[in-house]
Amino acid sequence: MRRTVGMLLAGGVGSRLGVLAMVRAKPAVPFGGVYRIIDFTLSNAANSGLSNLGILTQYKPLSLMKHVGTGAAWDWIGRTRRVEILPPRTGEKDSDWYRGTADAVAQNLDFIRDLNPERVLILSGDHIYWMDYGPMVDFHRQKGADLTIAMMRVPWEDTRHFGVAVIDADQRIREWQEKPTEPKSNLASMGVYVFDTGYLFRALAERSGHDFGKHVVPKAVAEARVYAFPFEGYWRDVGTLRAYFEANRDLLPSRNLIRPQQWGVRTNWEEPGRKGDRPPSRYGPDASISDSLVSPGCRVSGEVVGSILSPGVVVEEGASVHNSILMHEVRVSRGATLDHVIVDKQVTIGPNCVIGTGPSDQPNRRYPDHVYTGLTILGKGCQIPEGTVIGRNCIVLPWVEASDFQTSVIPCGETVERNA
Repeated sequence: MRRTVGMLLAGGVGSRLGVLAMVRAKPAVPFGGVYRIIDFTLSNAANSGLSNLGILTQYKPLSLMKHVGTGAAWDWIGRTRRVEILPPRTGEKDSDWYRGTADAVAQNLDFIRDLNPERVLILSGDHIYWMDYGPMVDFHRQKGADLTIAMMRVPWEDTRHFGVAVIDADQRIREWQEKPTEPKSNLASMGVYVFDTGYLFRALAERSGHDFGKHVVPKAVAEARVYAFPFEGYWRDVGTLRAYFEANRDLLPSRNLIRPQQWGVRTNWEEPGRKGDRPPSRYGPDASISDSLVSPGCRVSGEVVGSILSPGVVVEEGASVHNSILMHEVRVSRGATLDHVIVDKQVTIGPNCVIGTGPSDQPNRRYPDHVYTGLTILGKGCQIPEGTVIGRNCIVLPWVEASDFQTSVIPCGETVERNA
């Protein structure tokens, strides 16, 4: 790994994550109680022995930049190890912004050139998985490849979301389809690439568009030595609200599919504004907790079932939280009930509220392509007034106040926003 440089793509808008990505970049979305999504890729890179990593940011990067900091949390500090934030080289033209994954790397070739690596490892910051990149780099070198792509088998019905490859007996990719409607294979790209440095520079100079999967990889398959590195293990793209919800629940004892401690996942406990050293969680005499993950600093006096509680969450007496994800500093007041709800940071839910009730067949009317599987989403910092009933597939936008609610019953599929 000494002659390999990493480039971590972390600038995407994350529109399918809806209100969770309205206030931050997708890789910075909290995950699993104490982590952020990007922690998994950062930890994989650090644990694989990668010494130099560029993080390409663009959309609402502040919380992500604060989280990464100096890189010390992942041991990227010192004369021979570094992590560097690489924002767009913005000027007067719109074209100065990153226009795609390939364009983002192309705008930062000087970072790569200064380090003079033999290979470039390109990663995505919005996947949850555990991987040692060392064997993939060794595979790439042994095959004499120009490009190697990490790939895994996915259900056939999911192939429309990925680039898929047809390979020969030697793992060489012979045909490529990007998000096909009629797939010839279910071997899907994980968005992890190893490029020979010289070939990467040529490919970016000759590209017909701005995206690796759409423009660079198909041309490479046609003209260069491109191989598929087989991956078997846990990997999940958390680009949709349902995928994000299910990945969080994969941490629960009943599933036990994600094992951050075993995988060596690290986070930045010294991030500015973060209370790293919280007291132990406290439980009231009537508290009931089952199949859940409760982070430090929580106070639980009610019922919690099949849920993730981030640091500082309060569940008062008589409250019930089922199959939900609660981020930092959320307060669920007495008598309130939640079912299949994702609650962003610093939300206050008033007494006797019922959130996540009714049938789930009515998609959200404003965002039908994002919220349609029965989840209800409460945006960061919103306040839900006492006695409010909110149906399924509902959205409360960030920073909505109690006075913004025009009625105490929000039907399934509706959205609550701030009054003008």
